[in-house]
Amino acid sequence: MTVSGLGEFELAVLVSTARLGERAYGASIRDEVSSRVGRACSVGAVYTTLQRLENKRLLRSWFSEPEPVRGGRAKRCFALTPAGRSALAFARESNARLWDETAVWSEA
Repeated sequence: MTVSGLGEFELAVLVSTARLGERAYGASIRDEVSSRVGRACSVGAVYTTLQRLENKRLLRSWFSEPEPVRGGRAKRCFALTPAGRSALAFARESNARLWDETAVWSEA
């Protein structure tokens, strides 16, 4: 658990969703998370986390218009809510304070 109360993977999903902006949907989020954490992530893990973050009201989702390239299927898109943006800001500030004394660690 991070100092913000979010799990590490939850935080990675939130950051990735924020970075992707209008391009944030399941597959793109999974690719972004995998790139950021340096290992492959399962689709199930990403969707379970997206649902958990939506239940916490940190994300919202909606379906795009159907796309011909996807056989007429819509994408489920995601975006941060104001609470999600606040959670990210809090996590960033908390981690910065935690690592503020990095000189102590670099001398060890």
